[in-house]
Amino acid sequence: MARPSAAPDLGNWVRQAGAGDAADVAFLLDALGYPCSRDEAAERISLVQADRRQVLLLAEARGSVQGLVALETLYSVAHGSELARITALVVAPGCERQGVGRMLLREVERRARQAGIARIEVTSNAKRSAAHEFYLACGYADGSRRFVKLLGD
Repeated sequence: MARPSAAPDLGNWVRQAGAGDAADVAFLLDALGYPCSRDEAAERISLVQADRRQVLLLAEARGSVQGLVALETLYSVAHGSELARITALVVAPGCERQGVGRMLLREVERRARQAGIARIEVTSNAKRSAAHEFYLACGYADGSRRFVKLLGD
């Protein structure tokens, strides 16, 4: 498989997740606070692969998955154009502050630009102050608040 995004200084690269990555995806989602089993992760990977508007990317170094980012594109009526939304970004415990998160963001930004998308949105739980600092340091502005209602019928 071609290596679409390399960071030679780190020896890392970014690639699309495949079915064989389910255990790593499950581990990373758990680290982010969204636990799922290996089988659930395999199903999620399959659903993303079948949806042309979504992509799940993994950062890898020396044969070890170190992070993931999930991206979806959608049309925004408010903006009158396509936008990209990061729906998950996580770096594996022990791999923080090594440039993995920035590398994943750069790949998302590269893909968005290539698709003619000029706006990327990301949401982050209000309690994740370190994540907020990270996004601000990467050039993302503090934007709208997000409200959620769970429909547990």
